[in-house]
Amino acid sequence: MPKMADNRTHLVLENYIGGTFVPCSRHIDSYDPSTGEVYCRVPDSDKEEVEAAVKAAKEAFPEWSSKSPAERAKVLHKLADLIEAHLEEFALAESKDQGKTITFARTVDIPRSAHNFRFFASSVLHHTTDCSQMDHMGCVNYTVRSPVGVAGLISPWNLPLYLLTWKIAPAIATGNTVVAKPSEMTSVTAWMMCKLLEEAGMPPGVVNIVFGTGPRAGDALVSHPDVPLISFTGSTGTARVITEHSAPYCKKLSLELGAKNPAIIFQDANLEECIATTVRSSFSNQGEICLCTSRIFVERSIYPEFLQKFVEAAQRWRTGVPTDTSSDNGALISKEHLEKVRGYVKLAQAEGGKVHCGEGVDTLELPERNQNGYFMPPTVITDVTDTSRCMQEEIFGPVTCVVPFDGEEEVIRRANGVKYGLSATVWSRDVGRVHRVARSLQAGLVWTNCWLIRDLNLPFGGMKSSGVGREGGQDSYHFFTEVKTITIKH
Repeated sequence: MPKMADNRTHLVLENYIGGTFVPCSRHIDSYDPSTGEVYCRVPDSDKEEVEAAVKAAKEAFPEWSSKSPAERAKVLHKLADLIEAHLEEFALAESKDQGKTITFARTVDIPRSAHNFRFFASSVLHHTTDCSQMDHMGCVNYTVRSPVGVAGLISPWNLPLYLLTWKIAPAIATGNTVVAKPSEMTSVTAWMMCKLLEEAGMPPGVVNIVFGTGPRAGDALVSHPDVPLISFTGSTGTARVITEHSAPYCKKLSLELGAKNPAIIFQDANLEECIATTVRSSFSNQGEICLCTSRIFVERSIYPEFLQKFVEAAQRWRTGVPTDTSSDNGALISKEHLEKVRGYVKLAQAEGGKVHCGEGVDTLELPERNQNGYFMPPTVITDVTDTSRCMQEEIFGPVTCVVPFDGEEEVIRRANGVKYGLSATVWSRDVGRVHRVARSLQAGLVWTNCWLIRDLNLPFGGMKSSGVGREGGQDSYHFFTEVKTITIKH
């Protein structure tokens, strides 16, 4: 699949516009996080490239939107088949590009990417519209839904193909055409997917991929007058800019943003299951998942036991070379991000926090070629206040804080005491309590006695500064379509 191009054996990507790969005159270096070395050159697209992509998408829209949902679903299923047929190549590329373990890419990222196409290919066939009778007026009312037009999609670097396809699949299943911009740090698997689109039967211009940075390519996309809809996953700060720049055009926005997710562990929790799952929820994918747990509230009577066992389990969570199947974590995305995450650990110590394992405590043993990679072991911090920056700000790395609590009302108040509200986990055997606490938490998703179990039919999204809108089976259908009410007098 990926083929090396000249440029000192670096992989050189091209934009995909109107069914054709188009070279770009400007490029950005992309690094292998496990070695710290440049291995790929990504187009540094600007308004010119975005304009060409939007033009291609507009031209493709009439024909694609006129196809039946079943005809479009057939193309999505074929694309899913092709991704699965190349699963190992995609997994190796995702691991190298993002720093995640090959195991995570094989078992999570790429299978879910294929499943996204299958899920929306199926779900789009089963939505119904509304109808009401007004016999006293001699009228019947009904609704119809139509695709919006050109959808602008901007996806992040943590789950590159997984979250890109989560946006592309519902957009094209409902009859829209798309211009997508993946993160410039993780563009390879999007480029690889483009190589499969023609074989899948995707007409030229339905899916266009423009690579580049947010300030150049991203801004050109969100401020384009012919792109009426933007779906974005990324930071809350970037979302503010997107909201400002899209506001003059009254665009539809779906924003999935930052998080500071709590886990609440009551004294009656199944500790063995809770600790195993909470280690996973804190450190999976190097802690670079928006749903990861970064604040752990433990009822005081079990706090010492939990902390001891949790730290021991965190130290067994192995950080190593991504291609090693025994590694639980790989490398963080970039040198800058690694320094940012390390900075929070130093900040916690300066604020009186204690580091029990990980950064500055445990030594990583890495092969010589990986010595300059962006690795960091799972880090557990205690003795921080709820107002400390480590308890308030999104870190997005393998760092979590553990603090005690005394009562239910108290812990709900403290868990809600941040600007974010994406997800939470609650651990207790008391059925009444888990229902009560789940209802009280300001979070778009609450898991009880589990983590990251998802029914894609149900809404996904956050409250407060964690986002605007929801995505999922029906929610994505509504977002990527416009509804019209028609009244007929008979």
